[in-house]
Amino acid sequence: MTVIAVVNRKGGSGKSTLATHIAAYLASLGEDVMLGDVDRLQSSRLWLSLRGAEQAKIHGWSIDEDKFARPPAGVRQVVLDTPGGFHGFSLMKVSMHADAIVIPLTPGVFDRMAAAESIKELRSFPRVATGKCRLVCVGMRVDGRTGQATELAAWAQSQDIPLLGCIRMAQAYARCMERGLSLFDFPSTKVEQYLTDWEVLKNWLDEVLSAAPAAPGSHLTQSERLGQGSSKVGMSYPVVRNSLA
Repeated sequence: MTVIAVVNRKGGSGKSTLATHIAAYLASLGEDVMLGDVDRLQSSRLWLSLRGAEQAKIHGWSIDEDKFARPPAGVRQVVLDTPGGFHGFSLMKVSMHADAIVIPLTPGVFDRMAAAESIKELRSFPRVATGKCRLVCVGMRVDGRTGQATELAAWAQSQDIPLLGCIRMAQAYARCMERGLSLFDFPSTKVEQYLTDWEVLKNWLDEVLSAAPAAPGSHLTQSERLGQGSSKVGMSYPVVRNSLA
């Protein structure tokens, strides 16, 4: 089982958009995915309820943030959407089960301050500090007409955290959320103008899955099943200077 949590203590940072797209990408690979919603607003759970039967199946899991438990046995991949203000003991419990934590980062000084506080707290937890739980960030709602991508890249470098690209601000994401969809539910030719923003994050997700043990009874490794080979395992992801600037 692989557990990927999306965390930022600031509300409105794009956590649900990022979590649903990660879950949908994994589902598009044929993975058995559970999307856990720790947020009281239950945005991801609502997104799942809007999802059509013809879309790649994603299982739902509602979680009490004060009583977080180990993900259910038998689930292959888990993506966790967490609430704003998520910190302390609840966040520590998530870090105890997560293999990776992705921090959505939006432009603006207050957003960067909130992300820095989340990173500092996460690094105080043993599994993050020892590298057993990987920590990365992704730029969200970036205006491609400005230098925001360059600013976020410089900030990520100052925090010594990999920035896995920047997702441009676009109405397409709001429309997807309203219909229980993601970019990965469409033919790539219809959304290719947006998909380039996700390439580094997709490659990193492939690596995370490839590093996980194969499922019981499987004769293939994760990397062989994904068709990625073993070349991506162990890759390092430096700070990305996105081409949006």
